[in-house]
Amino acid sequence: MNELTHFNTQGRAKMVDVSDKAETVRIARARTSVIVNQNIYSQIRDGSNKKGDVFAVAQVAGIMAAKNTAQIIPMCHPLALSGVDIEFEWDVDEKRGHYEVILSTTVKTKGPTGVEMEALTAASAAALTIYDMCKAAGKEMVIGPTMLLHKSGGKSGDYSRA
Repeated sequence: MNELTHFNTQGRAKMVDVSDKAETVRIARARTSVIVNQNIYSQIRDGSNKKGDVFAVAQVAGIMAAKNTAQIIPMCHPLALSGVDIEFEWDVDEKRGHYEVILSTTVKTKGPTGVEMEALTAASAAALTIYDMCKAAGKEMVIGPTMLLHKSGGKSGDYSRA
């Protein structure tokens, strides 16, 4: 039977002690998407959004979010990240009127605990930033699904979404 590691002897939530865990290289990749309308797609592609370069701002927001994950997710450990990258790729079908930007994040550290939450937080914050920068051109945007694609390193081993 697995012991519940996030509860103290009184049954209250606690931050897990990772001081005895081995420091290993840990990498996590996450993904989300934002479905936009044709006008928003055009604004992002041609750089005409009134708030500026949408992907540049979303990139910085995602990196900042990864670095600050422990500030907003209560049981996450503050981590020294060694790398954060966010890539944007369009999935467009003009005939169907489908305009979707796919955001892929990769976060890396060498430490005693994984970076899955940092990768997911980076993806989420970058997607929310796209929404914020583009909402004047249409509020019907759809964010998600958001998911972990891969993680490596640590005691639990590797994981890859099928």
